[in-house]
Amino acid sequence: MFKGIDKQLNIIKRGTIEIVREEELIEKLQRSIKTNTPLRAKLGLDPTAPDIHIGNAVPIHKLRNFQELGHTAVLIIGDYTAIVGDPSGVNKTRPQLSHEDIMKNTKTYLDQIGKILDIDKTEIRYNSEWFKEMRFTDVITLASKMTVARMMERDDFSKRYSSGVPISLHEFIYPLMQGYDSIMVKSDIEIGGTDQIFSLLVGRDLQRDKNIEPQVALTTPLLEGIDGNKKMSKSLGNYIGIYEEPKEIFGKTMRIGDDLMRKYFELATDMTMEGIDSTLKEHPRQAKIVLGKAIVSRYYNEEIAREVAKEFDRVFKEHKLPDNIDKLEISASTSTSHKIWLVKLLVDHGFASTNGEARRLISQGGVSIDNHKYTDPAQEVDIKSGMILKVGKRRFAEIVITQ
Repeated sequence: MFKGIDKQLNIIKRGTIEIVREEELIEKLQRSIKTNTPLRAKLGLDPTAPDIHIGNAVPIHKLRNFQELGHTAVLIIGDYTAIVGDPSGVNKTRPQLSHEDIMKNTKTYLDQIGKILDIDKTEIRYNSEWFKEMRFTDVITLASKMTVARMMERDDFSKRYSSGVPISLHEFIYPLMQGYDSIMVKSDIEIGGTDQIFSLLVGRDLQRDKNIEPQVALTTPLLEGIDGNKKMSKSLGNYIGIYEEPKEIFGKTMRIGDDLMRKYFELATDMTMEGIDSTLKEHPRQAKIVLGKAIVSRYYNEEIAREVAKEFDRVFKEHKLPDNIDKLEISASTSTSHKIWLVKLLVDHGFASTNGEARRLISQGGVSIDNHKYTDPAQEVDIKSGMILKVGKRRFAEIVITQ
């Protein structure tokens, strides 16, 4: 059922920053093999946004590693922890979401996670299952397990406190809730980003307090965005979404800096380490093409990856239009004299998710019509059928005015 210890460790440790404690993980794996009993590997996700990008997919792929090794993948959908909001890595209190918004996001999360995990073999739990049954006395008992001094050991809390930035009491509850999840699902291993290490260790403490063998805490790196500066985030526009069109994924990959390629290869592809080392000896542009194809293949397939790479060369190397351009139909009744606000055009037709993102695209010179670049977000433009809209370097559409 299971691979040998060394083979399992090689797979588990790829792209892993810290294992607390590795000797405990080895003991668990040895017992698992001896008794033919799968370990329970846990990952908690708060559906605070509707989409998943390749950065927050990193720990999901690590959970898949455990699943492929024959262990039980336990996915916690944090419909109650999302209400609190994970304070990890933030310098202010997160806005609280309604349960309705959280459940809408959950639907898209599960659709997208199915690109990574075998959903039919994944144990999916919602932490509302136990938290909605809690009485206030239960909350007090849980809170008594943590001191304020211990909570202030968190780097983000200590920085906020020393800077005079308010910390709400409910934020102290979050790591306790995440740790309590580990009790309820009896996790052997918990996976999280490096910014989650405090909460993962709280889970160990709470399990030990309940006389449950403590979980091993395993952290994965945070992936920088395609700008090479900050952590990948949809709000910063530096993300590659696993739900995006293949040509968009490939094109965005071609924009990353050469110094980030190894990290992207290791965390965002299924290539072997030997294959990565060999590829990185090639010219950076050729290596980046291999990277783009590998990421597209991960979420689609190799044939689609080859096609988008070929199309990329056609458009940007040969300076030609794509073979197939989407039609962008605009009703004449929605624009005055065929004039339309450029921001509205981008948002209404899916080129930007918000007015703010559309304004940013325009201001940065990323929008043109018939090769005329527009940089004023307030501008209305005259449009007519047959015009070619270009957004960024890869997205084209032919405008069609309908009556």
